[in-house]
Amino acid sequence: MADYTITITDTELTALSTVMADPQEWAEHNLKERARLAMKPIIENLIEHCNNNEIAIAVGKDAQIAQAQTLGLIHVVDGSSPHDE
Repeated sequence: MADYTITITDTELTALSTVMADPQEWAEHNLKERARLAMKPIIENLIEHCNNNEIAIAVGKDAQIAQAQTLGLIHVVDGSSPHDE
């Protein structure tokens, strides 16, 4: 599991506080939602690849994302592995 820390100024926090109750909750929700949306095409591509190549599909989203990564179906934006940190 990855942890992210975002630093904002007091001024930025004050401004955000005028449009949302909890900026941290908002950031966490939006990051998780973006991850959920990114997982959909990965799993769709995995299913298509596995069906075309007669490969058993892993069970569960975590296992399916891991399987897609193992099969080389995941291409990260900066060209490195998402677990190189």
